[in-house]
Amino acid sequence: MPRSPCLLWLLAVTFSLVPRTQPLVAGDLEGDEQDETPLPAVPCDYDHCRHLQVPCQELQRAGPAACLCPSLSSALQPPHPPRLGEVRVEAETGRAEVHWCAPSSPVHQYWLLLWEGSGAPQKGPSFNSTVRRAELKGLKPGGAYVVCVVAANDAGESRAPGPQAEGLDGAEGPNLGPCGRLTVPPRPLTLLHAAVGVGSALALLSCSALVWHFCLRQRWGCPRRGRPSHAGL
Repeated sequence: MPRSPCLLWLLAVTFSLVPRTQPLVAGDLEGDEQDETPLPAVPCDYDHCRHLQVPCQELQRAGPAACLCPSLSSALQPPHPPRLGEVRVEAETGRAEVHWCAPSSPVHQYWLLLWEGSGAPQKGPSFNSTVRRAELKGLKPGGAYVVCVVAANDAGESRAPGPQAEGLDGAEGPNLGPCGRLTVPPRPLTLLHAAVGVGSALALLSCSALVWHFCLRQRWGCPRRGRPSHAGL
């Protein structure tokens, strides 16, 4: 019996030194599981045809999570040909706005080639890899051209067949190649001048015909009808 108080005191001290277990909260467990679950990868907001499109690698670094970029060909090979898109012609100013879509290849720069007839092409200025739209100037009213867009990287440049390309007019559907045919309509003032010229020529011919007719009548005279005879007078 004398040992009982000491034993109780020893047990009390032992239990006081044991750390108390905190109750498990359901919210904490769910939060831990959510932190460990990786976010699903989504495609990057990248459009091959968007003008001033930020490179996809920069989009991956800027986002909160790594997104998926479109697959590209090897940088050791020349890029695939771009796809020529809409071409808007302004006949009044002799200009045309050319739009294209980037290929599935690494591209460092673009430029345009313009053919007029069967001669050598005219090469436009170079644009960086974000550009998808450029302007052509100095087009002749009523002229017919072939325009191609070229992509280039350190390995070379894409192929541009030029006037020899097939399906330039897009008769069988949308143009999927890098080249297209461009026709500039005549200016409205030119049509007006042509109409005035044709009208003036017709009026001059009519006046000439009338003058010639009256001159002939005055020179040769006209046959006169005889007076009718009145019988029985």
